[in-house]
Amino acid sequence: MTNLLFVALGGSIGAVLRYLMSIIMIQLFGSSFPFGTLLVNVLGSFFMGIVYALGQVSHVSPELKALVGVGLLGALTTFSTFSNETLLLMQQGYWFKSLINVLLNVSLCIFMVYLGQQLVFSRV
Repeated sequence: MTNLLFVALGGSIGAVLRYLMSIIMIQLFGSSFPFGTLLVNVLGSFFMGIVYALGQVSHVSPELKALVGVGLLGALTTFSTFSNETLLLMQQGYWFKSLINVLLNVSLCIFMVYLGQQLVFSRV
């Protein structure tokens, strides 16, 4: 039951951060490309790599994993929004933008998980 509270707390923080980052990115770059979703997915992937690697090299409490890994990062990153925004780009005829969105989200997120892990593993 305690872990559930940590997930809820982390999730509320992650959801608010995602909302704020999306607003900031729209203000900076406009709404013609989903930069906000890309940013939260890439940053979330980087921090997920760190959390995972820390769990491999040291003891990370179940509460911290629930708070950060499941709650905060789970709410911060969003596959459903990424999928919806990609489909909207396709439906509007922006095939190249939709392809770039898919390629950037997938490749950068995988790379950032790797980078986060390497950051931790290189210090052990």
